[in-house]
Amino acid sequence: MAVLAELGTVPAAGYSRSDVAAALWQQLKSPVVVPLLRVSVALCLAMSAMLFAEKVYMAVVVAASRLLGRRPERRYRWQPIRDGDDLEAAAAYPMVLVQIPMFNEREVYKVSIGAACGLSWPSDRIIVQVLDDSTDPVVKELVRAECWRWASKGVNVKYEVRDSRRGYKAGALREGMKRAYARGCDLVAIFDADFQPEPDFLWRAVPFLLHNPDLALVQARWKFVNADECLMTRMQEMSLDYHFAVEQEVGSSTYAFFGFNGTAGVWRISALNEAGGWKDRTTVEDMDLAVRASLKGWKFVYIGDLMVKSELPSTLKAYRYQQHRWSCGPANLFRKTLVEIVRNKKVTLWKKIHVIYNFFLVRKIVAHAVTFVFYCIVIPTTVLVPEVQVPKWGSVYIPTVITLLSAVATPRSAHLVVFWTLFENVMSLHRTKATFIGLLEAGRVNEWVVTEKLGDALRTKVPGKKPRMRIGDRLHVLELGVAAYLLFCGCYDIAFGNNRYYIFLFLQSIAFFIVGIGYVGTFVPH
Repeated sequence: MAVLAELGTVPAAGYSRSDVAAALWQQLKSPVVVPLLRVSVALCLAMSAMLFAEKVYMAVVVAASRLLGRRPERRYRWQPIRDGDDLEAAAAYPMVLVQIPMFNEREVYKVSIGAACGLSWPSDRIIVQVLDDSTDPVVKELVRAECWRWASKGVNVKYEVRDSRRGYKAGALREGMKRAYARGCDLVAIFDADFQPEPDFLWRAVPFLLHNPDLALVQARWKFVNADECLMTRMQEMSLDYHFAVEQEVGSSTYAFFGFNGTAGVWRISALNEAGGWKDRTTVEDMDLAVRASLKGWKFVYIGDLMVKSELPSTLKAYRYQQHRWSCGPANLFRKTLVEIVRNKKVTLWKKIHVIYNFFLVRKIVAHAVTFVFYCIVIPTTVLVPEVQVPKWGSVYIPTVITLLSAVATPRSAHLVVFWTLFENVMSLHRTKATFIGLLEAGRVNEWVVTEKLGDALRTKVPGKKPRMRIGDRLHVLELGVAAYLLFCGCYDIAFGNNRYYIFLFLQSIAFFIVGIGYVGTFVPH
């Protein structure tokens, strides 16, 4: 017992437990904590430098593309399609299949089916295919009735159901492609249930595929109809605007490769089939298909001024599920395709490096990990261990530049940069956890929860009844735990520190606390 008391594992006579804990901390700090923290700082600084270099590189590419006027219409042949001009007869138009996968989309099924059926294209050269995986019989009947309504107007619309939801969205799209009428199509346009393409969408997208036989995919940009619904949707808009305006643009203009966004795009069916079709081995079937098609030598083009209206998830629960899928899936796909990419003989070494390093490693893994581990764990811990210092370029200058470069795509939200940064740091906890689940193929690696769409539901609810949620549905323990840790580090910094991290620590603690109690986003009455 005397030995244990000397080591500080049990209270010695005359000493309180807090005294013993302090002594134990001092014994462990120098030989264990300090070296580990120094290694963590070095690793995080290296990852920060990687992310910084990637952000600067993409900013330079986008700036050069705009200065040089390298629009898609100048990089690829594009000519408008006109009757009797480019095509001799209506039968010469590419046969287009429009697929709309659905799952219990009560609030948005009408607008999506209506927008697809309203696409301008020769009526005998387009088929609208509604793939309904709904489990709610009422919703299923509503969708079927809507399809019949458009069919009665002369639109060639097909309503398809299947026995099980195996493979989720990928399974539905794969089954849809097996239909006899689908096998006779040349192109397939895909729209999720909340997407509303403009009538001229095909007239603007199809010429790229018609005149450039090496192109497999035309990807449009998303435009958000509910970006102003709440602060959370405004911050989502900032993140996704950067993704489209910068990441997709850079991939398209430099390597003719980027991740298919799963919707608002047109595929050449022959390229889709050559790549192996839809696979459900991960929760990012769209990215999986894009990688496989790219490894076959196909090219993609992103059209930034071709926009399709869509809806952002406005509840925290829906957004968390979406972010889990979007973070876990790419990491899991990276694990499954790394060897295939390295061994591929059809693409250049530089394209392999771009896909492995830039696309997967930096953007899909490092970006999430360094945001949470460095800014929410390592830097706060250095407050408790003054022997370890983070250079100012790593704690201030690099994060500031990264933030400004990431926020520049949404000028109207420049005043929200601080809120957006704090919120992104909070969500990085969820994304980092999902990333490691994907890399390790742990429990929730194949979890697929369809993102809830509200449509006009909130605006049509009877006013006066305040929405209620069970407290257990709103509390998020991990976020509350990080909030408490950051609060403790901030208080410690005020009392004993000298690097003034406490301002950031208190603000970030408040952000974690707000998300931890679920007080963010739109509340929907049950």
